[in-house]
Amino acid sequence: MRWLTPLFILAVLGSLATELWLSRRQARAVACHRDCVPGPFAGSVSASEHGKAADYTLAKLRLGRLVSIVDAALTLLLTVGGGIAAVDALWRHARLTQPWLGVLVIASVALLVQLTNLPFSVWRTFRLETRFGFNRTTPGLFLADLGRSLALAVLLGGPLLVATLVLMQRAGTVWWVWAWGLWLAVMFLMAWAWPVFIAPLFNRFAPLEDQALRQRIEALLTRCGFASRGVFVVDNSRRSSHGNAYFTGIGRHKRIVFFDTLLERLAHPEVEAVLAHELGHFRLKHVRQRLLLSMALSFVGLALLGWLTGQAGFYAALGVAVPSTHAALLLFVLVVPAFTFFITPLASLWSRRHEFQADAFATRHASAAELATALVKLHRDNASTLTPDPVYAAFYYSHPPPLARIARLRASGAAPAS
Repeated sequence: MRWLTPLFILAVLGSLATELWLSRRQARAVACHRDCVPGPFAGSVSASEHGKAADYTLAKLRLGRLVSIVDAALTLLLTVGGGIAAVDALWRHARLTQPWLGVLVIASVALLVQLTNLPFSVWRTFRLETRFGFNRTTPGLFLADLGRSLALAVLLGGPLLVATLVLMQRAGTVWWVWAWGLWLAVMFLMAWAWPVFIAPLFNRFAPLEDQALRQRIEALLTRCGFASRGVFVVDNSRRSSHGNAYFTGIGRHKRIVFFDTLLERLAHPEVEAVLAHELGHFRLKHVRQRLLLSMALSFVGLALLGWLTGQAGFYAALGVAVPSTHAALLLFVLVVPAFTFFITPLASLWSRRHEFQADAFATRHASAAELATALVKLHRDNASTLTPDPVYAAFYYSHPPPLARIARLRASGAAPAS
């Protein structure tokens, strides 16, 4: 498999070049329209707010380009550069047996990646987000979140990693089928446990106390035939001023969660319209479709990994002289994104279609005008650019660009935003 070495390097450099090219296009489009608020937003977004959104977008793009370059360099260093092999050789001096050798090698590489990305996370939180008035995270809370995340990775990810390595060694050539079943079990378990046991470790969740809004939401849920275990407000304002809403949980244990920052900005009819959009994803089976696709892709991916683990050329082509199960896992995790990057536009297109369909659902069960005004406020308050480059948006955007989305809502009967 000598051909894999140049193909992989080409994929990494090609994806990096594409990222940088798209970033430059986006920056040029945003900068060119910085001083001109698009007509549909002229009555709702001031020139200063539009300029702030442009500057915020440009700052994120500059940081993103640096992150992309470092990520590409680190990927090549760990693979064809011999980084994984070096970590593996270092731990082999300890004369550990499997799966503990594999666990320590993988943990060491994961820690190296996290330490490399940590300065960017700190900069993003305490310089970039603070500069534009969004950050509310204190250094103490940042470190606490970091510690809790690390503890969860060890307590939850550790046993899963050990089980996977044991299956790879002892379950024969079909180990990947058992690993897929294990992955599914853990995925569903986490979906159930996350809102009840894990998310509360990071945030405080309180039942929605606004009775008027609660009644409006309950009426909407009844109209849409949706069952929920409750409506909660999360204290996201401790970390950021950005607003959002989401569903969590599975089956009858689904919860509706609003950021407290979102409820501070939107009127009750607008909150109802935003929730109707999110309900649309469930009623139109978008969540189920994405889950099934994820299951299918993980099955195919593990089948491919199962085949690659038996190919000595796979390891040699990617800088690992001594084949092992843990090296196969690490190489697979690092190599696959370089190739799947190029299908990003297809995933984005599928997601945008779902968003348009959810908007259409919302207009049947709530007000299209209120959804339009809510989206205008969210774009304004989150400093989202209103003038993205069309090629960049087609490649990356999981949601329709704001002008196209607002235009479609207004065509369905929305009144002008104010």
